[in-house]
Amino acid sequence: MMAEREPALARAALDGLGAYERAQRPTPSPLRPEAARTGSARLRDHGGAGPVAVLIPSLINPPHILDLDPQVSLAAAIAGMGRRVLLLDWGEANDRADLSVSGHVEQLLLPLLAGLGEPPALIGYCLGGTMAIAAANLAPAERVVTLAAPWRFSAYPAEGRDSVQAMWRHTRDTANALGALPMEVLQAAFWSLDPERTVAKFAKFGGLDPAGAEARRFVQLEDWANQGEPLPRAAAAELIEGFFGDDLPGSGRWSIADRAITDRIGVPALHFTADRDRITPAATAPAGETVPIASGHVGMIVGAARERLHAGLKRFLDPACR
Repeated sequence: MMAEREPALARAALDGLGAYERAQRPTPSPLRPEAARTGSARLRDHGGAGPVAVLIPSLINPPHILDLDPQVSLAAAIAGMGRRVLLLDWGEANDRADLSVSGHVEQLLLPLLAGLGEPPALIGYCLGGTMAIAAANLAPAERVVTLAAPWRFSAYPAEGRDSVQAMWRHTRDTANALGALPMEVLQAAFWSLDPERTVAKFAKFGGLDPAGAEARRFVQLEDWANQGEPLPRAAAAELIEGFFGDDLPGSGRWSIADRAITDRIGVPALHFTADRDRITPAATAPAGETVPIASGHVGMIVGAARERLHAGLKRFLDPACR
């Protein structure tokens, strides 16, 4: 590992980790009002007027990455494109312990969409994009956008798939006992995908001005990555065994409510990929029109690359685009 070869880098990373732990945090923004609710899941109203766009986050990490702050908010950007924006908040994990990924789509997402009164544009980030495609197989949708979303899980590097499977073998009993897979376990799994980057980013953070904008954004993103509900046990099992293990979506064997789920849906669809993405490599994207973005998994949403993302979204979300 890089830190073992470079002791000075390791020390700098530890100093940066200490600085991150000591960093001041701003007061959290108040939650947006609920527009609809089914079980633990809520659609939160992020304003705008026009046809409805539903933003679907991953089951992993909190949804506010899509509305991190006014400067980089994806929700606000889409509201400015002539859409009414509703952001899905999946709610508390202990209320969803028996729901698989498929169950989240069938029992939470579909009822929320049915109550809208119109086919919405579905915009899904990461696993939320996978779930958006599933929903569009089962309910009317105006169009679908995925952002760094995996579909062909067999396209992940074999080492990464093996690592996820090994993690699950060691933690499955704990997840079964708790009813969920703890966030700390998931975060460790993500770090293992690119450990050298983890060391380097904390080493760099230690040299930043703590009061500067770059340091504040780093703390925001690291806090987001380490927060959130644990992954419900049944969802963890389907994600790791069914998706990473058997590639149910990519192999055409995923079904919900006895209906086959495919990425070839009958509405306009556009898939944005990040070319430096280690969480969902571009090769795992669904079939169809793809727009590559020069960024990483999160940088696509909140980094400088978001400008290209917003431009592509604005063109695609225009009701005249079919």
